[in-house]
Amino acid sequence: MILIIDFGSQYNQLIARRVREFHVYCQIDPPGVDIDHIKNLKPKGIILSGGPSSIYEKNSPKCDQRIFDLGIPVLGICYGMQFMVKALGGSVKRSQKREYGFAALNVKKHEGLFKGIGEKTDTWMSHGDSIEKLPRGFIIAASTENTRVAATVHRKKNLYGLQFHPEVHHTVRGKAMLRNFLFDVCGCKRTWTMKSFARDSISQIKETIQDKSVILGLSGGVDSSVTALLIHKAVGKNLTCIFVDNGLLRKDEAAKLKKTLKQHLRINIRFVSAKTNFLKALSNVTDPEKKRKIIGKIFMDVFEAEAKKIKGAEFLAQGTLYPDVIESQSAFGGPTSVIKSHHNVGGLPKNMKLKLVEPLRYLFKDEVRLLGKALGLDEDLIWRQPFPGPGLAIRIIGEITPKRLSILRDVDDILLDEIKNSGYYRKLWQSFAVLLPLKSVGVMGDQRTYENIAAVRAVTSIDAMTADWARLPHKLLGKISNRIINEVTGVNRVVYDISSKPPSTIEWE
Repeated sequence: MILIIDFGSQYNQLIARRVREFHVYCQIDPPGVDIDHIKNLKPKGIILSGGPSSIYEKNSPKCDQRIFDLGIPVLGICYGMQFMVKALGGSVKRSQKREYGFAALNVKKHEGLFKGIGEKTDTWMSHGDSIEKLPRGFIIAASTENTRVAATVHRKKNLYGLQFHPEVHHTVRGKAMLRNFLFDVCGCKRTWTMKSFARDSISQIKETIQDKSVILGLSGGVDSSVTALLIHKAVGKNLTCIFVDNGLLRKDEAAKLKKTLKQHLRINIRFVSAKTNFLKALSNVTDPEKKRKIIGKIFMDVFEAEAKKIKGAEFLAQGTLYPDVIESQSAFGGPTSVIKSHHNVGGLPKNMKLKLVEPLRYLFKDEVRLLGKALGLDEDLIWRQPFPGPGLAIRIIGEITPKRLSILRDVDDILLDEIKNSGYYRKLWQSFAVLLPLKSVGVMGDQRTYENIAAVRAVTSIDAMTADWARLPHKLLGKISNRIINEVTGVNRVVYDISSKPPSTIEWE
């Protein structure tokens, strides 16, 4: 396995993704990770991530410098390289010229990370500091026009530093450099697959739950469905799934999912209607974080009431994924910024009586789909687009009312119908509609209208950590807009969201 130490980079999860793409397991720990813990993990290599801090700042993150004496290969990226250089006796200074974006890399040493890379290659830079003086034993391995030490290496100790980011796709040969580090430098083997993950997870779940009962909030999405199947294989009849109709679902979704789940998941499922509870509590609430907290609390109230009916229920299982954790809190206690709380991460009450089981907590979405395939889950459930736990509550900007819910359901139904008919459904990460808290003037039948604005959002992504707006054909967008305005009473304008993540998030709230 590879240990990644999180210094707070916006890209640090991409490092984990790149490592896993080579079928090598990795995990992320904060800078304060104990040296004995690192020794017990027995990593084949350590990667120090980038970060927003400057190494000479008073409270800049630092890890135990003894990692450089463990005899384990270390790769420092951006801030990670600067920390390594400073810790081993070198110096870092503010650059005269900051370097952001593409930079042509001139390779000087064609070995180690740069084996087979070539004389020149494009890289992605994002730094305002540079190496002033290298520690003893280090040599310059590559440079750019603005950065003399764009890469460095200590051959004897197997310590490597890159000022640029090999994990982003803008660095053309970045994956090749990481591959060289994993296999040539660290000697890793391609042993981590979804089949091995499933085998280990089933064993851990059996050990954790034993003969107790576990309940799972089943939404019908791929995350909760894969979680259900995984736990069912571990504890069988000791799993009870609960599907909560919170009144915030898509048009006819509760009935459709009830049929689909019964057909494809041979698991004990209870269906609970709690529409009134949720809508009453959300009345006059407009703040998105409050919406999430309210929904999380009621969700757990319903669960705990249902749990009392299940003998020996001690565990609550959730389909929490890595991006949920990353965006809701500092990753593993590291300095990564909090973006927003997620329903199944930040919305749960502190006094919850049930113990959490989250077997997918360290997986990305595409890995979950692969896991579902390995477990034999039906294709329709594997490829269902993500739908947020709070449902339409966070796709209605502003107040949630039965009328606004009805309008959005009709808009969303038309959008998905056209996306599926056009063959784009599987090509997109997500496609959905948002009802704005605005109205606009229109003309229908020679009469003035003053009605709602609907926004259409469609994005492409691999793991939801980053996403780009989908370049849907103008003809398709025109058809979607025309149908929504003609068929949905209360909407006279449709707009298309062309923002990417970052700086925006995929969901609007």
